[in-house]
Amino acid sequence: MIVIDAHCDSPSQMMRLRDFARDNDFAQVDFPKMQKGGVSASFFAAYVPASKQGQEATDHAMALLDVLDEQMRRNKDTVAYARCASGVARNKAAGLISVLLGLENASAVGHSFEQLKAFYKRGVRYVTLTHSADNQVCDSCTGVGTWGGLSPFGRLLVPEMNRIGMMIDLAHSSEQTMKDVLELSCKPVAYTHGCCKALASHRRNISDDMLIALADNGGVACMSIYPCFLDDDFVRILDESGLEEKMWIEDEFIKDPSDPARRKAWEELQMELSSLARPSVSRVVDHIEHAVNVAGIEHVGIGTDYDGIEVTAAGLESIADFGRLWDEMGRRGFSAKDQNLIAGKNLLRVLKEVRRR
Repeated sequence: MIVIDAHCDSPSQMMRLRDFARDNDFAQVDFPKMQKGGVSASFFAAYVPASKQGQEATDHAMALLDVLDEQMRRNKDTVAYARCASGVARNKAAGLISVLLGLENASAVGHSFEQLKAFYKRGVRYVTLTHSADNQVCDSCTGVGTWGGLSPFGRLLVPEMNRIGMMIDLAHSSEQTMKDVLELSCKPVAYTHGCCKALASHRRNISDDMLIALADNGGVACMSIYPCFLDDDFVRILDESGLEEKMWIEDEFIKDPSDPARRKAWEELQMELSSLARPSVSRVVDHIEHAVNVAGIEHVGIGTDYDGIEVTAAGLESIADFGRLWDEMGRRGFSAKDQNLIAGKNLLRVLKEVRRR
């Protein structure tokens, strides 16, 4: 079985000095954990915060890709880049884990098709159109509705992404942005990390209407393991805990990850967060099952958001625990064929179709 995680924010953790060759404590992803979890491939996303715009956004994305390149060079016996679906299969046959590249937040593209092509040449194979705020491309689901969906530039960007074979990621997009993209795109699109709004009301989640539209487009919706996306009860528990008010501790750690005191403070906060009553593996599969019932078995995948979330579903503390998803799906009657589709075949199909000229 080819197992692919559609979205991990691991380059950001590399920037924070995590050595991916080691099995790290307080880490959701590293190469030994990927091996233990039976993960064949992951899209490592270069995450650009909404606060960065223009050249600063581009430079930040390139710096993340640079730090990833260095860790890849140091671990050639374990991992290799894949640029296409066949590359994932070749690497798996050679006993290597595949790393594919995503760019999270098209602010790094600016208004330049040449910059988009430069990211493609660098190996990036999907672009998440926006993040936590509206940008020059489109409205975010947590934005203020600047454009009413896609911007004029966004309406030019979508066909250009189709033309060069760059997958479009709708995670973080507003519903109107999703509608606009699905009307314009002549290639399947992805929603790489989120959950079902029918089961949890978080703004980041995808509605049933959009799941159906995504399936009609031939795309794939990849389910996350973030507790706030999984269950409204956890949002309440987190709010009542007061721990969100302590998230400045992570911000301080990011400013200087070499400082042992800041690292220790962040690890202690992670332990506090993990002590909360969290939705379990079963709840993750609830969302997978719902997405399958609405969109169809050929349009659902897994996109955890590991390394971009401060706490996970209980039982999925790291990517090493991936096997628990298949165990739970098996208990619910998902066949081996269906598990294969969700584990990676659906996402690989979309990647192939997007690249087809």
